[in-house]
Amino acid sequence: VLLAIGRDACTRNIGLQTIGVKINEKNGKVPVNDEEQTNVPYVYAIGDILDGKLELTPVAIQAGRLLAQRLYGGSSRKCDYINVPTTVFTPLEYGSCGFPEERAIEEYGKQNLEVYHSLFWPLEWTVPGRDNNTCYAKIICNKQDNNRVIGLHVLGPNAGEVTQGFAAAIKCGLTKELLDETIGIHPTCAEVFTTMDITKSSGQDITQKGC
Repeated sequence: VLLAIGRDACTRNIGLQTIGVKINEKNGKVPVNDEEQTNVPYVYAIGDILDGKLELTPVAIQAGRLLAQRLYGGSSRKCDYINVPTTVFTPLEYGSCGFPEERAIEEYGKQNLEVYHSLFWPLEWTVPGRDNNTCYAKIICNKQDNNRVIGLHVLGPNAGEVTQGFAAAIKCGLTKELLDETIGIHPTCAEVFTTMDITKSSGQDITQKGC
């Protein structure tokens, strides 16, 4: 039995109330603005303690570096908390970068989005005869911004490696057209993102007959 409860924010006994720093009373986390600044202008917070942000070590490291550069190096770069590649390392890995579909709808409106998706079958699964159409890939595109990819999701072998590669492309403004123009490496799992042509709204069958 696995109980994944995340991390507790131990903020209630470190004196924040003395200097007036507000916390979320429900979870003990600290609300900040887009520059990691709390309600007290000279107090900043980074990492897992932030309210509504990702609990990921690489995110905390990046945010800390950028904060130091802004405070002492004259930089204006802020941490991107949206286009963060991450993976759940279960036996069948799940990877994502950008918006989940539900959050994208809240942010942009369903009418402004196009969602492409597909089931797929990794080649290495054909020899042992593992179940077909168990793996899944999805991209969420903003129709109002040249079909820019604002969310990428994959469930399959090596999802972490796949997601890490596409994350850089998403940071560079990846669009559906660019994906379609990209030549896929056959046979790879990542190839599925270069051949997607079925939209979720169409209701068409996304099952595949082979790798």
